[in-house]
Amino acid sequence: MNRLTLLIASLFFLAHSPISMAQQAGHYEAIYSGTPWFDNQGHVVSAHGANIVHDGGTYYLFGEYKTDSANVFHGFACYSSTDLCNWKFERMALPVQPSGKLGPNRIGERPKVMKCPTTGEYVMYMHVDTLGYQDQFIGYATAKQITGPYTFHGPLLFNGNPIRKWDMGSFQDADGSGYILIHGGMMYKLGDDYKSITEQVIDNHWSGSESPAVFKKGGLYYWLVSDLTSWERNDNVYYTATSLKGPWTKRGFFAPEGTLTWNSQTTFVLPVAGIKDTAYLFMGDRWSFPKQASAATYVWQPLRILGTSLSIPTYGDAWSIHMSTGEVVAASLPNKIIRSSDKKAIQYRGSWQQDTLSVQSSDTRGASFSVHFRGTQVGFVGLARPDGGYARVNLQNSKGEELLTTIVDMYCKYPVSRLKFLSPILAKDNYVLTISVMGGRGNWSDKRKNLYGSTGNWVSLDQVLIQH
Repeated sequence: MNRLTLLIASLFFLAHSPISMAQQAGHYEAIYSGTPWFDNQGHVVSAHGANIVHDGGTYYLFGEYKTDSANVFHGFACYSSTDLCNWKFERMALPVQPSGKLGPNRIGERPKVMKCPTTGEYVMYMHVDTLGYQDQFIGYATAKQITGPYTFHGPLLFNGNPIRKWDMGSFQDADGSGYILIHGGMMYKLGDDYKSITEQVIDNHWSGSESPAVFKKGGLYYWLVSDLTSWERNDNVYYTATSLKGPWTKRGFFAPEGTLTWNSQTTFVLPVAGIKDTAYLFMGDRWSFPKQASAATYVWQPLRILGTSLSIPTYGDAWSIHMSTGEVVAASLPNKIIRSSDKKAIQYRGSWQQDTLSVQSSDTRGASFSVHFRGTQVGFVGLARPDGGYARVNLQNSKGEELLTTIVDMYCKYPVSRLKFLSPILAKDNYVLTISVMGGRGNWSDKRKNLYGSTGNWVSLDQVLIQH
């Protein structure tokens, strides 16, 4: 990495790192879906369109480092963990380049990393494009160390030409063969050095089929895809086959119809093998344009697999994987519950009203509620709704120091009460949690000018959770 690239990366972090809990990093005891996660530095984990590589006993998470201002490429981040719950920021594995195809004002999406078994190199693949999505191709970068820095080499070539597609994924089979997945049901096999393509394995010509992810259990392959609705959530589907060359059989939805894949879009499936079982971790993104850095979150859920049946039948707010056994373990939320109607414990400011679902709601910019408590952890359950907007979260300690701040998205295409925020476990102290209505919302249009997202700015509180 040259000095100019390092300078750009350093300035980026100084300019875009959120105000955070630098005094106390805190820790998590479970995987919490649909809530902001904070890394070892107290910053919101920003790794979307991601994958995870298990290397040397450690799990490495690679993903898009987003901002709250635009969809422009700001680098691919790398985090590490030994339990999949607590994440250490390692570095910007591939920062914005000084110029060129991954330079300023370009698009870089869905980074996927695999270790090449023949060379020992780590190879990262990604979708590269213009802001208007008019120059798409699959690019690649390499590094000698898994955390990087990665050197960008340009397009991955097949028969001398770039693959001019966008949503992509990767899959590494048990024999070490590497594959690139493309939207629409296309798959390419990588050469022995993982830097070229030797053949097009299959083109299924599936309609839609973005954000592809493939994994294998026993002798069966599973291929997960989402539909074409931009950053909006939809009911993702899956296919199965006994060979990567097919034939692939469509099996339908793997989450209950109408849940919109528990409000997420497939990005990757991670097998976690233990001495008793292998857990299969579904990794999904819950996008929130334009506040993708602060308000976009992750939906990670255990997959249930029985033959050709693949499902996430229920949604778990809190759960974990026993790393030595590979077993899925249930987890609990903070045990003290304060209902939104308790106006002695919760101080409301501004215009709030109780609606028919017994939650307190406001769409007035600047309206807020606060809870003073003594304990180690705090969160809140809110009603996400079609007209839900952005809420700002602020947590202060007994000295009045701001430990963390982030944005929470209260939007969902159907009304549902879910955990929206949960702090890490902190030192026992007196804290103040404040949630305020920002008066904004997530919405956007796609290339066809179809409109998506929220229709309002409502923030709706159901209950506050406290751990003493």
